[in-house]
Amino acid sequence: MPAGTPAVLRVLPAGPGALLVELSSGEHAEAFHAELLRRRARGELPALREIVPGARTVLLDGIADRTQDGRAALARTLVSWDVPPLRRDVVDAVEIPVAYDGPDLADVAAAWGVTPAEVPGIHAGTEFRVAFCGFAPGFGYLTGLPAHLDTPRRATPRTRVPAGALALAGPYTGVYPRASPGGWQIIGRMSGPGELWNPAREPAALLSPGTRVRFVAVEVEA
Repeated sequence: MPAGTPAVLRVLPAGPGALLVELSSGEHAEAFHAELLRRRARGELPALREIVPGARTVLLDGIADRTQDGRAALARTLVSWDVPPLRRDVVDAVEIPVAYDGPDLADVAAAWGVTPAEVPGIHAGTEFRVAFCGFAPGFGYLTGLPAHLDTPRRATPRTRVPAGALALAGPYTGVYPRASPGGWQIIGRMSGPGELWNPAREPAALLSPGTRVRFVAVEVEA
């Protein structure tokens, strides 16, 4: 994304006190979310309760000035921004140990045009970033793989994917925080202790939007 590229496609009212910002791509959405956080930290945003990123949107919820004129003024400001390119080296990365022994490893290798033995090196050699969260508490949608490694979902979803499963779908990588149905391609599993979601912890989620993530390949137990 070139420096200074206008990222916003349009800004829409959402409910009585929110604005939904639509972006031109997932990369723009990540960069725009990062810029919002920077400006809020500097006190350059009007009071609001929450900033929630999505695949190609960012929701600004709980805007203090809920009037039509107040939200319209904020919308005009957002559209006028020149958003700098996303920086992926601002904070230390969270490292997640993974055993690359998933049942869909061969299918992913075929989709990528490589051997199954090459998949772990390619994946673990990539630095990821949490673009947004959803689906289940603690589930982060991680970006970082190049476009030619987009991975199709399974033709038939599984009725149960175990907690800790490392899986791919489209441009995203994700780790299931708990057992649930799912149609993503499973290439591995978290190894060792660690919780993606713990409501007794602060913060409850290990992965939040903007977090850098690296997967560390560990030896598969015989």
